[in-house]
Amino acid sequence: MAADATKAAPLAVLAAGAAGAAYLYTTDPHEPGHLLPQCPFRWATGLLCPACGGTRMVYDLMHGHFAQAWLDNRLLLLTAPFALALLARWTWEGLRGRRWGPRFGRRTQYAILATAVVWTVARNLVAP
Repeated sequence: MAADATKAAPLAVLAAGAAGAAYLYTTDPHEPGHLLPQCPFRWATGLLCPACGGTRMVYDLMHGHFAQAWLDNRLLLLTAPFALALLARWTWEGLRGRRWGPRFGRRTQYAILATAVVWTVARNLVAP
């Protein structure tokens, strides 16, 4: 029974991701008026969060617009392969009935947080 529950999470994430990707592929987030999630940080503060532009970036990548994806969110584009590798490992282990999660040390956690803070400040200083 525990193995079935372990398999359910990756399957649910894959199904939700596929549905979201299918919707996003046909919905240009560069145009207003679409049913897409808004960034709560930007809504509340008017500032860009570290992930702002991620939806546009994914749309651009799916349509082969790599230069535009770079402009949408450079940090997210550079870290996406690492995040996808972690997701793939979690999915693979889950489908095999094993629980898995990355183990980051305190220094790594601080480095990730510092990078996100620096990126947030930098992109808001140069934002139009």
